Amino acid sequence: MSSSGILRKQPWIITLVVLAILVAVNTFLQPSFIQPSVLQSNLTTFLPLILVAIGQTYVILAGDIDLSVGSIVALANVVTVSVIAALGGSAGAVFAGMAAGCIVGLVCGLVNGLFISGLRFQPIVTTFATGIIFAGLAIWVLPQAGLPVPEAYWQTYSGSFIGLPFVVWVLFAGIAFTLIVSRIPFHVHLLAVGGNRTGAFQTGLRLSGIRVGAYMISGLFSALAALCLTGETASGDPLLGASLALSSISAVVLGGTALSGGFGSSTGSIAGALVLGMIGNVIFFAGLPFEYQTLVQGLIVLTALAGGVLVTRR
Repeated sequence: MSSSGILRKQPWIITLVVLAILVAVNTFLQPSFIQPSVLQSNLTTFLPLILVAIGQTYVILAGDIDLSVGSIVALANVVTVSVIAALGGSAGAVFAGMAAGCIVGLVCGLVNGLFISGLRFQPIVTTFATGIIFAGLAIWVLPQAGLPVPEAYWQTYSGSFIGLPFVVWVLFAGIAFTLIVSRIPFHVHLLAVGGNRTGAFQTGLRLSGIRVGAYMISGLFSALAALCLTGETASGDPLLGASLALSSISAVVLGGTALSGGFGSSTGSIAGALVLGMIGNVIFFAGLPFEYQTLVQGLIVLTALAGGVLVTRR
């Protein structure tokens, strides 16, 4: 198979090349970048977006989209810290709060899926509306930021386990999940639904169940991202994760997943999220004026997207 054929089938390879270039540039601008403590700090910053992008991928593979992920992150965060505080902050309370946050994510995903798949609402409008509702619920649960979590929570998250930082284990778990899902029928069905929904229906696939499942995975990974942000900030914040929706979509597309559905992988989305994070690092350490940082970041993302499209179309 020619190199162009490989790139068409595995466009995330282009993303990895871009990521390698950005890492090299960042290392030049910030020589301490390769130190373990700095790498851990960067991964801690990038991890929430990586997790949200993984969940967003499954929704987009099915030909849908989820604009509510940022609000789900905020709601899961405030529910988690509120449950922990209400139960006294013990070890059992921490686990109960984390479980409550994950359940919130699953329920939010279920609500999105039922509205879109069951009632045939438009995904982009529906998730925009539910995102507003989830954000309102987050403010209702915790009107002001600042409810702290026990020290054991954030110390564990920022610590190590069997010689590796805890955040690395979380990343490994996310990668393992994507690899497992890529090898089960559900992934094939997602691609079929996103690639040709009418054809998938005619073959007897349960379209509703598949699409609802994708939204529930997205909600769950948004909740996991919320747990990571809770460990990073050590507190609750109803305005957390506001930018994650558009950033996660950008990461998915940068990773080679077709926004129309039917083609792509979560592995590419992980690379795309790392690229977005590294772009922010490079711009910061390049010392660009603050007012130009957002502009330059947008131009770099567009250039990376255009390069991927041009290469894969050859």
